Amino acid sequence: MSIVPKDRGEQHSKLGSKLRDFILGWQDGMVNVLGLILGVASATQSVRLIMISGLAAAFAEAISMAAVAYTSTKAELDFYNSELEKERREIRQMPEAERQEIREIYFKKGFRGSLLEAVVRKVTSNKKVWTDTMMQEELKLSPVNDKPKDAAVIVLIASLVSPMIPMIPFLFFPIISAVIVSFTLSVITLFVTGAIEARLTIGNWKKRGLEMVIVGTAAAVLGYLVGKVLGAFL
Repeated sequence: MSIVPKDRGEQHSKLGSKLRDFILGWQDGMVNVLGLILGVASATQSVRLIMISGLAAAFAEAISMAAVAYTSTKAELDFYNSELEKERREIRQMPEAERQEIREIYFKKGFRGSLLEAVVRKVTSNKKVWTDTMMQEELKLSPVNDKPKDAAVIVLIASLVSPMIPMIPFLFFPIISAVIVSFTLSVITLFVTGAIEARLTIGNWKKRGLEMVIVGTAAAVLGYLVGKVLGAFL
């Protein structure tokens, strides 16, 4: 006899939301700073200026993204809670109408006759099950398992750490060599990040890794070209 932990599904959903926040901060932090420092490196020979630009962008980006993660998660949570309270109120005030909606939901799933009525009685006998069913089946809303503060902290840390990868080579190599090493390290890191994401969720790890590389390098190359153009005119 096997016993499945009651919170197994909740653990998976929490992992998914935290992974989403981490990937968001990690990818955006690295890509934005990579594009910036390659652009600055193409317009100047000052390592000090490159590092200052990269650090300033990393901190500004991290704070901005953490704030967005906090507000967006809070908005999502507030919306879910408001709809949840609305469903609870409707069940209290017009139970027959809500019971009929449950009946229609399971009728569409193929239940008929006495089996349908048994399912309706079972679902509506428990207010929590009744409400959760209405939220998921009628409104297509799932519980928001992430907390706004947790999302902000995860994004903040990820978007502060990842920009260090393209910046470190400028401390050890001449600028031209550092650009190549920085770009190479970033491509490898983006591919590994995409591959890990696919392994932890679903999808082809090679395809997801390649997709992340394409998105990241496209932004970096654009930043490099902008720096080249600005360096030619300034």
